Amino acid sequence: MRSSLRAVTAGLAALAVLTLAGCGSDDAGGSSGGGDKLDVVVSFYPLEFIAKSVGGDAVNVTTLTAPGVEPHDLELTPKQVGSIAEAKLVIFEKSLQPAVDEAVAQNAKDKSFDVSSAAQLEDTGANFEEHEEGEGHADESTTPSVTPASFSEDALDPHFWLDPVRYAAVVQAVTDKLVEVDSAHADGYKERAQTLIGEVNKLDGEFKTGLADCKLKTFVTSHEAFAYLAKRYGLQMVGIAGFTPDAEPTPQRIKEVQDIVRKQHVTTIFYEELVSPKVAESIARDVGVKTAVLSPIEGLSDANSKETWLTLMQENLAELKKANSCA
Repeated sequence: MRSSLRAVTAGLAALAVLTLAGCGSDDAGGSSGGGDKLDVVVSFYPLEFIAKSVGGDAVNVTTLTAPGVEPHDLELTPKQVGSIAEAKLVIFEKSLQPAVDEAVAQNAKDKSFDVSSAAQLEDTGANFEEHEEGEGHADESTTPSVTPASFSEDALDPHFWLDPVRYAAVVQAVTDKLVEVDSAHADGYKERAQTLIGEVNKLDGEFKTGLADCKLKTFVTSHEAFAYLAKRYGLQMVGIAGFTPDAEPTPQRIKEVQDIVRKQHVTTIFYEELVSPKVAESIARDVGVKTAVLSPIEGLSDANSKETWLTLMQENLAELKKANSCA
């Protein structure tokens, strides 16, 4: 159903591009009318934060995923496809948002930048698919940072931005691309990137120190967005759902999570801002533990609209330390 809707949406949007492009500005700055500023389109918030932090006043940044929208399910309007067609640079992560992939392939193939390579994505085993009782399960010994049900072995985990080391690598790659596209502002891009990378590296150090001595190594989340973080800092993630945060877990998966919570004395079931917490709250009630927010930072909401990637990561660290009794 989602695939067919995406196809229809992409088709209609593509037809609208010619009309929208014809109405656009002919200025060097692109469709936003920003004079000599570079017109940049980004697919979702973690890339928006990089583009704005590094670009500064040399860029106009348009974000395709609006606040409050779950990025995995994004569908583009014709106007958004038009912004992709008119942009000087489109920054996205391939395979995370199929609608964006389609629009980029049709309208911005030669002026787009896919950050996947810089992020060095891996198959973490976190993209499990729900299976009924009696079907095979993944060998957990092969994925020590994740406790999934059965998973798709060829699926790369897209959630690089929750690992500060990978995020810093993407910051550098985006900076290099901005310098390539807009060499006139290269010094500013490099200077701002150095500042941001310094802040990200500092955050990495805070995570290493903060999670180095925890009584509990396991944490439970609404969906499996934190495998890179768990692997980086020696923790084990248990997801109620796989990569798709609004997927309904099977009764079998819920029982598996409950058993893990009881056996390992997990204190907290984490949920997120952009998806209903009802499943996490139900499991927490059944096993008598607390709930709290652990943000996958896929997008901002009304509740955290004044936060940034850095502040949300710091809040995540504080929540993990509390839930896992870290010294």
